[in-house]
Amino acid sequence: MMGSLLTLASAGESPNPIHHVINQLTVEGPNGWWIWSSNQTNLVLSMVIVLVCGWLAARHIRTGDASEGHDRYLTKNPLAGLIEVISLFLRDEICKPVLGERTNRFMPFLWTLFYFILVNNLLGLIPLGDGWNVVRGEVGHTSWIGGTATQNLYVTGALAAVSFFVINIAGMRELGVGGYCKHLTAGTSGPVAFLMVPIEIIGTIVKPCALALRLFANMTAGHILVATLFMFVGMALNQQTLLMKIALGGSVTLASAVAACAVYFLELFVAFLQAFVFMFLTAVFIGQLSHHGDHEHDEHAHAEAHGEAAHA
Repeated sequence: MMGSLLTLASAGESPNPIHHVINQLTVEGPNGWWIWSSNQTNLVLSMVIVLVCGWLAARHIRTGDASEGHDRYLTKNPLAGLIEVISLFLRDEICKPVLGERTNRFMPFLWTLFYFILVNNLLGLIPLGDGWNVVRGEVGHTSWIGGTATQNLYVTGALAAVSFFVINIAGMRELGVGGYCKHLTAGTSGPVAFLMVPIEIIGTIVKPCALALRLFANMTAGHILVATLFMFVGMALNQQTLLMKIALGGSVTLASAVAACAVYFLELFVAFLQAFVFMFLTAVFIGQLSHHGDHEHDEHAHAEAHGEAAHA
């Protein structure tokens, strides 16, 4: 609720909800170059949070001294326990079915991707920039911190670019350069293969673009909706007469606060969901570039052997 009040304080004079979400220039260099911005601060803060929480979780999750008996296998720290449960679920239930034996090789990258995006999504729900403006006694929308980094298409594009290189480099290492090029034909031959190659190349490029656009669109829409609801309160309380402030401001504040609380719970779910979707689809795209044909052939041969044994 304190975060809501901070948002209201800066929304009254400039009723534009997008200012609470978008990136804000902090340090401008020569020729108009952006040297530092609020999203960059959020990205650095997210990195620090992920590293510190990961280090603390690793300390509590690791096996203790033998003198502790069976208790040495227990994770007693609540935060470490939560991280352990989420990480094991992502590895065993989500990634292992699509990556198989390569799961452990890619999990450090996929875990990092998930937690980094999640922390950025959650930081976007906290009005850090508006709070900074209130602390310094100004009402404005230029702050060295705040906004939603995963609302920035440059940020989501950079994350998607990293996934693109990991996906395709992993595919080349798994299939070999020749196998990777053969994969672009989608298993066809002859004239159809010449048609499929450009389609597959376009698909290879479109996949990370879809990851970037999906995360960007969901974070933009949801956070702007929250800011809009709180903006209504600031506008209602900015009436000229005391009677209007009480009558209009009171009713609008109550309605907006109830709606905003509901949307905030939805946004918390979306923050986790979008981090999960980005990580999961990256794992799926990595898994698609593997020896599926050999695997299916082995399974078919294994089934035939079982059939012959049963018939004998």
